[in-house]
Order: sequence, then structure tokens, then C-alpha cells
Amino acid sequence: MTKNELRKAMRALNRSVDARQRAAVSLRIVARVEELPDFARARTVGLYCALPDEPDLSDALVRWSGEKRLVVPRVEGETMRLFDYDPQTLVTGAFGILEPGPAARLCAPGEIDLLLVPGVAFTREGARCGRGKGYYDRYLAQPEFRGAKFGVCYAHQLIDALPAEPHDVRMDGVIFAE
Repeated sequence: MTKNELRKAMRALNRSVDARQRAAVSLRIVARVEELPDFARARTVGLYCALPDEPDLSDALVRWSGEKRLVVPRVEGETMRLFDYDPQTLVTGAFGILEPGPAARLCAPGEIDLLLVPGVAFTREGARCGRGKGYYDRYLAQPEFRGAKFGVCYAHQLIDALPAEPHDVRMDGVIFAE
């Protein structure tokens, strides 16, 4: 299966997850992240604001905001950068995703200790297939980024093998739930 065929198949499966299931799975994923030694050590955690077909980490944004510095992405043309999370300043940005507004404080890649990464599919070994624009691969490839990176997905997004390309950045682990 090509990456585009895989994206189409996973999109259909993800859309079949109803709101109640999505909420329950998302809570289990957040709980699993909280069990990670990397999470316990992390001062700055990067998360994503979810698309409607992705596990929703908004509970983590609320729960962790008092104990960790939280940063979320903003897409600027072909570049993705992470900024401090402030729910009061989020605006609808690229692809209809909530992202930090223009006054948000930039977080340098070297300041991030743990980054939770969405994807279309993952393998247990950490291979990742994204949505095809390369934002996360380019971000993670920056030499300044040295944090732990964990893919986040529904259990059905965990597959045995993925077609890999040289620019694909491998995750340190994958957090999933059913």
C-alpha cells in the first residue's frame, strides 16, 4: 500500500470513531503519556491541537498547564514552529486547526523536552506516516531539537510496516489506545 492509499484508508477508519469513543480513547492516551518517564522529567511538553479525526489532547492541555510549560504548533507557510499554549489567544489557522495567535511567545526547538506527534499511521518500532505535508519531519530534523518524540494514535493506526523515505523521522515510541 502506498502512503496515499494508507492515508485514505486511515482517514475513513478515523472518521468512523464516534465522539464518545474518541473522548474515551483520548483520556486513555493522556493517562499513558503521564506514565512515561520522559513526561515526568519534561519541563516543556509540545502537544498538538487536534483535527476532528485525531485523538484529542485538550484534556492534557487543561491538566498539565499548571505543572508544565505547554507549547503547540503554528503553521507559517511551509514551516511549523511551536509557541506557548494560551487558550485565550488561540485562533483558527492552517487547515482549520486551532493555533497560537500572533502575540504568542515562540519556543525554541531546543527547549522542548517531550513532543507528542500526530500521524496517519505508526509502527511499534516508531516509523510514522504523516498527512503528507512534512511539517513534523522538518521540525524534528532540526539539529536544535533534542527532545523525546512520541507518536499518538488510535490502536487501529498501529500497523506492521510502513513505506519509509529518507526524510521520515522515527519516533522514540508510540502511545495508543482502543
